[in-house]
Amino acid sequence: MEAIATHKMAMVAPRKARMTLDLIRGKDITAAENILKNTNTKTSRLLIKVLNSAVANATNNLEMKKEDLVISECFINPGPVLKRIKFGSRTKVDRRDKRTSHITIKVSDGKNEEA
Repeated sequence: MEAIATHKMAMVAPRKARMTLDLIRGKDITAAENILKNTNTKTSRLLIKVLNSAVANATNNLEMKKEDLVISECFINPGPVLKRIKFGSRTKVDRRDKRTSHITIKVSDGKNEEA
């Protein structure tokens, strides 16, 4: 069985966030939490919140044990881009894109759901 948690419109660029996400892909929950707590990035702070939400969904809604949980799937998709302006040289206007991300983490206990 799987539990899913998603954070939409996270104010972090997807390319930067994927570097931190690659560190925890396929790990168990305690190892992933330890890696994220020792990684000093904005993305790691966001990923800890999403991971804790997925674990809470699994334990409260699906009655799984936290010790058995493993990150089965995690990905970051690009969200909408906020377009801002910055004044450049010789009265020109440059565009600065503020990229957002949609962060999704799925945790599972490795057991198949009995139908």
